[in-house]
Amino acid sequence: MAESIITGESLFINIRSLIEESRKRVAVTVNNELTLLYWNVGNLIQQEILRYERAGYGQQVVKKLSEDLMKQYGKGWSLRHLYNCIKFRDVFPDVQIVHTLCTQLSWSHLRVLMGIEDELKRGFYVEICMMERWTVKLLLERIDSMLYERTAISKKPELTIKNDLQKLKNEGKTTPELVFRDPYFLDFLGLKDTYSEKDLESAIISELQRFIQEIGTDFAFIERQKRIVIDRRDYYVDLLFYHRRLKALVAIELKLGEFKAEYKDKMELYLSWLEKNETIEGESPPIGLILCAGKHYEHVELLQLHKSNIKVAEYLTMLPPKDVLLEKFHQAIELARSQIDVRGKDRE
Repeated sequence: MAESIITGESLFINIRSLIEESRKRVAVTVNNELTLLYWNVGNLIQQEILRYERAGYGQQVVKKLSEDLMKQYGKGWSLRHLYNCIKFRDVFPDVQIVHTLCTQLSWSHLRVLMGIEDELKRGFYVEICMMERWTVKLLLERIDSMLYERTAISKKPELTIKNDLQKLKNEGKTTPELVFRDPYFLDFLGLKDTYSEKDLESAIISELQRFIQEIGTDFAFIERQKRIVIDRRDYYVDLLFYHRRLKALVAIELKLGEFKAEYKDKMELYLSWLEKNETIEGESPPIGLILCAGKHYEHVELLQLHKSNIKVAEYLTMLPPKDVLLEKFHQAIELARSQIDVRGKDRE
């Protein structure tokens, strides 16, 4: 009797698994078909409207079409939905690209992405969303947290951004500029008023899943307080991670105050030791991330950290108003790009 019960449970689990997998495949197929349908609808409307140049003709066509479709197929074909179809075709005019997108992104994802007017910014979210398999909710959170503005790539020249996104799209190759951010939002740690570096580290460990979600899902946690012995002296790396796509160890140092020049020397020592003793064949050289409560850009610029494998970023445990953050990001982007231009002229 017991054996038959166990067999029955096992059979139920196996059949449930088949049903769930089948449902997933059906959902993907339905999403693909609907997304392509919406693109084709938008394309046909555009072709019809472009035949005529009379003022207001397009609005009349779309309004009448919506009324007819809703009578036949229901409220899903509202005026708003038809304009979404038109915008979808405008934003993604190449149907072959749409074929690729709809295998990985839902119509809900694409509606959110269509709302991003800046082409480079939209391209960034498209590629990272597919790479990290974000839900629609997470995509909205990432846009709301201004992830693009916080990522180093946003501070590069437009041609560099295009090339890096193209490599990610075509070859799956990412760069540190696409991975590392500044600042990092650590408001979820719940740190108030005064706290120590140990408190900060402990809070990160206790909220490790959310911390990894903030820094990027390709990060894998390895060790806390990684012990390094050099000339019989002990040193400790606060947090050691591994980045799967960069194929590199990432040493993270946590600092309560502003960035200081001496932090660079210590991180260089850690990275040299890790490269000598921990890096295995096929991996890239280790990367260092110094997380500080603040930094001065001239310090970072004069130390020429852009030539090294060391990144310096701020972290925020409490978020200021969004307009203040946005202004700060725009200033940082303009400053970084102007410094790139100056370095380029110096080389000429």
